[in-house]
Amino acid sequence: MSRDSRAWSQAWSLDPARARRSRTPRRPLLGLALAGAVVLTPLPLAGAREGIPAPAIVAAHPTPVASPQPRQPLGPAPTARVPMPEEPRSDAPWPSTLAGYQWPLARGRLTQPFGPTREASRIVDGHPFHDGIDLATFCGDRVLAAHDGVVLAAGRRFDQFIGYDGSLSRYLERLERRKLWLTLPIVVVIDDGNGYRSMYAHFRRVVVKPGQKVHAGQLLGFEGATGNASGCHVHYGLFSPLETERVAIRPDVVRRWKLPAYEIARIDPLIVLPERPRTGEVGHPHPAPGVRRPGGIVVR
Repeated sequence: MSRDSRAWSQAWSLDPARARRSRTPRRPLLGLALAGAVVLTPLPLAGAREGIPAPAIVAAHPTPVASPQPRQPLGPAPTARVPMPEEPRSDAPWPSTLAGYQWPLARGRLTQPFGPTREASRIVDGHPFHDGIDLATFCGDRVLAAHDGVVLAAGRRFDQFIGYDGSLSRYLERLERRKLWLTLPIVVVIDDGNGYRSMYAHFRRVVVKPGQKVHAGQLLGFEGATGNASGCHVHYGLFSPLETERVAIRPDVVRRWKLPAYEIARIDPLIVLPERPRTGEVGHPHPAPGVRRPGGIVVR
């Protein structure tokens, strides 16, 4: 088995472990607990894209902050393993060919894109990197499923589903020992049924449960600011079975939270989301075919 195949197997075997990308330096993020979450979400700070209003809300910071939101259930602790392929699916479609995706917020503004940023807990090529996109409207807005699928996680126990490259046992033990679960964001992770996974972070409240089947456009919960966020927004992340490059997690975050040093499988969600040209809504340039976006796989 090749090195990339072993990396994928380790990351997606459902041990409290996961993996993600980086080219040489390899980068970081606290499974979206640090996300802005990342990320999972939520996960970071950056200026608005050209033609997009400057963010009214700052996404996440690298250090988790206890949520001011009402206490929410953590969600059931994971018990059984979720079957995942031992190696990348040879039949997995390229991101640019995926269909059926829609925006998690019907009229959300893009406040933080995927890619290099000014501050983040993930690192690519030695620079802070945001491993998802942040969308914002208002606190309590409806957050919708971007694609049909099956819910893998719904609550604050989600890290084993979002692609760390290494064991999460020390991290989970620390959360339990120091009673830190409520510092994490409320997150939903969905198996999109095509080899990809979608992650939605920072909910105020969720209305779905692990194992539940959902359809694109179905209500998942309500926009909030739980976890490492300074304002209400949704951190949307996308995980690809074809992405084997790792992203490094900032060393101080790794030491403090006892996290693995890398994550894997993150790609730019804008590759699969439809364009939104209308005034006041999200608009973005789609990646050009054959061009490698920062931290992303080659679009084909």
